[in-house]
Amino acid sequence: MTASLAIFDLDNTLLTGDSDVLWCEFLVANGLLPSDRLALNARMDADYRSGTVSPLDFSQFYVGTLGGRTPAFWAPWRLRFLQQVVLPRIPAASRALVARHREAGHTLVLSTATNRVITELTAAALDIPHLIATEAALADGPAGHEGTYTGRTTGMLNMREGKVQRLHDWLAAQGLAAAARAQALDSAHFYSDSANDLPLLRAVGHPTVVDPDDRLLAEAQARRWPVLRLDRST
Repeated sequence: MTASLAIFDLDNTLLTGDSDVLWCEFLVANGLLPSDRLALNARMDADYRSGTVSPLDFSQFYVGTLGGRTPAFWAPWRLRFLQQVVLPRIPAASRALVARHREAGHTLVLSTATNRVITELTAAALDIPHLIATEAALADGPAGHEGTYTGRTTGMLNMREGKVQRLHDWLAAQGLAAAARAQALDSAHFYSDSANDLPLLRAVGHPTVVDPDDRLLAEAQARRWPVLRLDRST
């Protein structure tokens, strides 16, 4: 890999809103989750923003919405979620930001704490070829039958310090040795809105904060990181 990396957080960065929160609301609206999950959803979102929830508790809460059902069951719901909820919340400014890095020849990576089941179609819609996401565990089905999601995560969570390790692991899978991975990070761009992403922002050579939360804005000002405000009116 010789091209510079352009890494993008998804929720409240390229997307106006949070995929996990929106997914939970979508499932309740369509009768796939009980309405009492809305209060828990709001509390989880608040705890994420304040940085008080653990990566495991956060990830398990949302991966748990998939439990007991197969990928085939979720396939049409994922598509409806993308079309009805996600695509209208991707502003033209986000697409233009991604396009600038694509035109510069950079390797595009979407790195999100949200699980792959929810975000895989979003990455494709943004024409971002590489996705690093939290993974949902899939149980083996009977012979000749599809397995079901267990409602649990698997592997390292792609959140906070986990985003740095998962990126290192991804670079190693591309065939880069340790020295080359360090060089890739030195030349990498990363865009995020959240203080939860400070570990990866600090690890790359070109961090940019996007419509940042208050904790991240304070850090960005102290470190003189660029602050990008996207036009979210379109």
